[in-house]
Amino acid sequence: MNVTQQPALKGQKINMNIKTRYKKVIEWFEVNMPVAKSELHYNNPFQLLISVILAAQCTDKRINIITPALFRDFPTPEVLAASNPETIFEYIKTATYPNSKATHLVGMAQKLIADYGGKVPATIEELMKLPGVGKKTANVVASVAFDVPALAVDTHVFRVSNRIGLTHDSKTPLETERELTKYIPKQLWSTAHHWLILHGRYVCVARKPKCETCGLFPYCERNGL
Repeated sequence: MNVTQQPALKGQKINMNIKTRYKKVIEWFEVNMPVAKSELHYNNPFQLLISVILAAQCTDKRINIITPALFRDFPTPEVLAASNPETIFEYIKTATYPNSKATHLVGMAQKLIADYGGKVPATIEELMKLPGVGKKTANVVASVAFDVPALAVDTHVFRVSNRIGLTHDSKTPLETERELTKYIPKQLWSTAHHWLILHGRYVCVARKPKCETCGLFPYCERNGL
């Protein structure tokens, strides 16, 4: 994903209240990142669900390497449900926490068969009943696969939101989600999730944020400090 950035305006820090900061940040993203979507590779909601479960504390790049063989050999919930964690482990062993994720994937498929007729549920509440699916994963799948307004908070969203001043006292992803959805229009929640992830992945990185090329620099509360 190439995130286009405008040159930062050094020394230009604009004093603003929280509503103005959100307005400026949203306007900047709408102009500079009009298309923002998941970098995971998938062809249907079932594949997306698998990918998002696997992507927990792992990179999308790694998951995109793992999943082609997994999707080829376990194309449906029925086939995956008939497998076992030991077999699935061999496909995903280069991901983080492969033992628990293998167990979750098989359990998820079995529950899809038992409770949902082999279909991925479209609501956050029902998704969270599946093994390996927490609030963040449910938000991602619901918003990306079913256009449900949701704003998932991962490590990138959490870091960027706090760093640039969209949130202040949020200590958990849930607190961050509540703060972001308070100020970001509902119709932009899903897009804003990808805006913040991509910005955190390529510009506002954890160790050495690229403030010199960041177009949000004038609106950043900390100005990279």
